[in-house]
Amino acid sequence: MIQERYIPNHVAIIMDGNGRWAQQRKQLRAVGHRAGLKAVRKIVTYAATLGIKVLTLYAFSSENWKRPENEVSALISLFIYALNREMKSLHKNNVRLNIIGNISQFNDDLQNMIINAEQLTKDNSGLILNVAANYGGRWDILQSTKKMAKQVLDGKITLDDITEERFNSEISMHDFPEVDLVIRTGGEYRISNFLLWQIAYSELYFTNVLWPDFNQTLFDKAIDVFNARERRFGSIPIEEHSC
Repeated sequence: MIQERYIPNHVAIIMDGNGRWAQQRKQLRAVGHRAGLKAVRKIVTYAATLGIKVLTLYAFSSENWKRPENEVSALISLFIYALNREMKSLHKNNVRLNIIGNISQFNDDLQNMIINAEQLTKDNSGLILNVAANYGGRWDILQSTKKMAKQVLDGKITLDDITEERFNSEISMHDFPEVDLVIRTGGEYRISNFLLWQIAYSELYFTNVLWPDFNQTLFDKAIDVFNARERRFGSIPIEEHSC
C-alpha cells in the first residue's frame, strides 16, 4: 500500500550559494543574486501549487551587513527591484507577503515600499510568503524578551506570567503554522542564526545544490525525505509505547 504524501504546512529555506554560483561562472556575485531571484520565482509558484500554506525565505540576514559594501548595496538594490517587479504578480496570484526582521535599519523609501507591499496583499488568502530581511534569530528572541520585560515594568504582567506560550506570542510568525521543514542549499550544515526559536522541532534538509540551481524536482526530493522521517517532538517511537 502506497502511503499518502504529506505536504508540510510551513517550509523555510536558507537560500545559500548565490555568490559561489556566480564565481564558478567567473561572474560578479551580484549576478548570482539575480539568478537566485529567478529561483525564488519558481519555488514560490511551485509551493503555491503544492498547497504549502507558508513559505519563509531567508533573504538578508542581520550579519549580511558585514559583507563588502558593494555586495550589500547590490542585495538591497535587488530587494527593491523584487518588490517593484513582483508585487503585482504576487497579488494577482493571491499570495500574502510578510516581511520579518528589523526593517528600521533600511532607508525610509524601502521601509515604505515594504509597508505598501504588505498592505496590498494583506487580505490575500493563498500562500503566505515570509521574506526574512535584516533578520536574525537572536534579534528575534531579544526583541520578544524586551517586549515582555516592558510589560513587567509597566505592571501588565508578572514574572510568573512569562511562559513559553506567552513568549511564543511575541516572536516573529507566531500567528502562522509552526515550521515543519527547513531546507538549506549550498552545502553548508548550519542554521546561521535563522529562526532559532521557531525551528526547535523542524526537520532539517541540507543539499549541496547552490540556490540558483534549486528547482521543483529538488524541492520534491526534500519533501519526500521529510515524509520518510518520523517526527516525535521529543517523545519515543510509537512501537516503544506498546513495549
